[in-house]
Amino acid sequence: MKKRTIAIALAALLMTACTACGKEEMPSETTMLNGEIAADGGFADAKKTAGAPIADAPEAAAEYDGGEAVYAPAADEAYAADADYEAVPGDMPVRDAAAADAACEEIAPVIDEIPGDVINTPQAGLLTAGRWRDHDNWGFFSNLVNNDAISFPSFGLDPTQRISVTVRNAAGEALPNAHVTLTDADGTAVWNAVSDQNGIAYVFDANGTGASVTVTPVDGTEQSAEVPSAVTDDQGGIKKVSDRIVEVTIDTAPVLFEDMQVMFIVDTTGSMGDEMLYLQSDFGTIAEDSGDDHTSWSVAFYKDAGDEYVTRGDHQFTGDAQAIKNQLNAECAGGGGDEPEAVAEALNDAFSADTWASDSVKVAFLIYDAPPHAEKSAEIVQAIETAADKGIHLVPVVSSNGSRETELFGRAAAICTNGDYVFLTDDSGIGGSHLEPIIGDYEVQPLHDVIVQIVNDYRQK
Repeated sequence: MKKRTIAIALAALLMTACTACGKEEMPSETTMLNGEIAADGGFADAKKTAGAPIADAPEAAAEYDGGEAVYAPAADEAYAADADYEAVPGDMPVRDAAAADAACEEIAPVIDEIPGDVINTPQAGLLTAGRWRDHDNWGFFSNLVNNDAISFPSFGLDPTQRISVTVRNAAGEALPNAHVTLTDADGTAVWNAVSDQNGIAYVFDANGTGASVTVTPVDGTEQSAEVPSAVTDDQGGIKKVSDRIVEVTIDTAPVLFEDMQVMFIVDTTGSMGDEMLYLQSDFGTIAEDSGDDHTSWSVAFYKDAGDEYVTRGDHQFTGDAQAIKNQLNAECAGGGGDEPEAVAEALNDAFSADTWASDSVKVAFLIYDAPPHAEKSAEIVQAIETAADKGIHLVPVVSSNGSRETELFGRAAAICTNGDYVFLTDDSGIGGSHLEPIIGDYEVQPLHDVIVQIVNDYRQK
């Protein structure tokens, strides 16, 4: 009884602090501890008064005015006698961000002591998501742009002028992991990319100056090919969307990479509490279902200027999933307060790190709900160009309360790095509302399954 009492109280405080930071109200239907709800359908929040140690929190810490206790009607008297709590309604305005952050820091080191059956939301595998790949739906994407349903560039990223480069050998076999450089007539590099498991690389020619591509497979041989001229419209300008195609044949054998590196880049501002809890509860299962002895993991975190930190993480990769889980469990959502966050800084730090191996398949999941700062467009372009040059597939995962601006940035970044675009949906009933993206039909699946599928789809061996 004693251990469970402490754990429940800790969980209550953790949910209160970590999911509240940066939001206007406590969630009324999405945060559940041990499956028990107050009589009026809301949730009570145990607010700790000064001087009461966390470990002394009673099981029945708070009551609704005129309602029933959130937990058992009877408190553990031994603990109740030692703690001083006051009852506050579950839809109360949240405490200020500084106080919530302080609570997060105090609780985070002991989160591993909370039994798994105490925190039921979000449960492992419970968040739902959709997956979309604009590269596989280029006609649909083109029609959206041509009809002004969506527009680019987004934070400096313009994915509309795509050139598809297919690299094969004389036997027709796909040649993955070939480096592809698009150059203009003067030989200046315009875009760099790496061919995927299907031997396809995408380079981007926003100004229409691309003249040729040079392809370098793993064995170091080189082959160049001319690029078709940019397609113009009736007024002589470059068409809004293009898909120029180049096919290159090189007499060499395919080289597949067995090793795989997977990084999670996570926004840890206050509005990301649900997503943080999801990763903390489900990462072990993700690693188990999608990893093997040749898969290594890394995690990086970011907030924004003026918060506890802007970016955090050493970007080291490890095959020890528990070590990554420990890093996740040590973090808590807090801070933020405005929509733009330090996305540019986080991506530049992550992609410029020297921990990415040249002979590995590389995937980075960006878990976020807000766009970069507008004045950071140049840094965003630099980060995405670095990712494309290294062959890092960026997979943005847009969380709750994302805006259209957030969606378009994510889709542009995914297109430019040959990645997928992932978005949470309302089907789970967890968190705030989720923006419906402007895409075609898609399948709603557990986010867990989507992440595992993407990792396995990019795997080469």
